[in-house]
Amino acid sequence: MDKYGLIGHPLGHSMSPMIHEKLFQLSGISDYSYELIDIAPEDLQNNFDMLRELKGFNITIPHKMSIISMTDKLSESALRYNSVNCISNKNGVITGYNTDCDGFLRSAELLPLGGKVLLLGCGGVGRMIAIEAALHGAELTIAVIPQDIQTAQLVMAEILAKCAGASVKICLINEISGNFDLLVNATPVGMYPKTEVCAVSDEVIGNCLSFFDVIYNPTETLLMKKARALGRTAVGGAAMLVYQAVKAHEYWYGGEFTAEDISPIITAVENEVNKMNSL
Repeated sequence: MDKYGLIGHPLGHSMSPMIHEKLFQLSGISDYSYELIDIAPEDLQNNFDMLRELKGFNITIPHKMSIISMTDKLSESALRYNSVNCISNKNGVITGYNTDCDGFLRSAELLPLGGKVLLLGCGGVGRMIAIEAALHGAELTIAVIPQDIQTAQLVMAEILAKCAGASVKICLINEISGNFDLLVNATPVGMYPKTEVCAVSDEVIGNCLSFFDVIYNPTETLLMKKARALGRTAVGGAAMLVYQAVKAHEYWYGGEFTAEDISPIITAVENEVNKMNSL
């Protein structure tokens, strides 16, 4: 039996087992296990011999950087972001990948990532999205709250170092002006249970043509509701969550999936989220 899992701490309710079960089923694989493995930060090193027995595993907070020292190889994306959320073990060689970027790019592939992009927030996933937008040639505006200005400046410097000639500017969220092809919300504003708040004003929303919200709970944030009410395209975070898992299966055993395969899984995740919130 091939063993897989998700490591993190603390691990509460996770969509990962359901998503990966469906992906294994699509691939016709039945002889496997996928477990949630709660490991405190101070115990990670002592548990790595156990983790080496797995054929592959996913990594969430707080291990995405500390796991790097335990890998044998790193993919280009893992090196780019200094962050690993997926490990593949092939013949004892431990390779670290960053599939968060793949999840974002696949779920946002129909959005104008190379146009005028307004990014709300730049920590964690926001930093990754900022770099990907710049690599796609975006005219990028990073909007943050005052206490995050220094973080935004560091991200801006990182972008300019990785992508010479990139167009990047920083502003405060309450001082956003102009029109944008794409607004990306990489802040937790609007996340369950505080679902009746929106990161930007109606005026800003009206000046944007399409939207991506990294939040997957709720499945439709207030930002997305307001955007769709204006007839705009708005994509939520459930697709990103599923597609980063899809990429893991491609690395683990060469899994192949079509968009038609994945769409029902995204719907299943959204239905599960809505069911949890109704309890």
